[in-house]
Parts: sequence; structure tokens; C-alpha cells
Amino acid sequence: MTTATWNGETIAESDDTKVVEGNHYFPPDSVRRDLLSASPTTSVCPWKGTASYYSVTVDGEENTDAAWYYPAPKDAAAEIKDHVAFWRGVEITP
Repeated sequence: MTTATWNGETIAESDDTKVVEGNHYFPPDSVRRDLLSASPTTSVCPWKGTASYYSVTVDGEENTDAAWYYPAPKDAAAEIKDHVAFWRGVEITP
């Protein structure tokens, strides 16, 4: 079971993550949406497409843009559509 944890709270947990470029992408239904808030931030990957971001909030502390996902990935990244990956101090434990 792979977990994503920040500030002592499990944000996501799944035994079916997709690993792309060393990042674990969690299926949408394995992520605690109550800890995420949409961010206006986007970035572009040449082969995956445009990523959108979430901020993670635990116990009143916000980790801005700590999660990202591809709502409409390019064909080469179709398997990670809407899957969520983490960074910025979020600990991933495989």
C-alpha cells in the first residue's frame, strides 16, 4: 500500500498507483478530497499536457500547490488522467 502523508495526516492511500517519472500518481478515489483545495496554478509538460494543482490543508496549515493532476492529458499520459501526485514535503511511502 502506497501512502501520501503530510503534517501527520494520510492524504492518499492506494495499492494501485501509477509511477511516472518517479512520481506516484494516486487514483482519484484514493485521495482525501476534504484535505485538498483547487489552485489556479497550472504547468505544462511537453508529453503529458497541462497539469492543474491542489493545495493541501491539514490542521489549519496549508501546503500550497503540493498536489497536481492532469484533467485532460495527452494520449501518451492517458493512464494518469485525474490521478493525483504530490511533492513539496508530502511524504510518499511505497
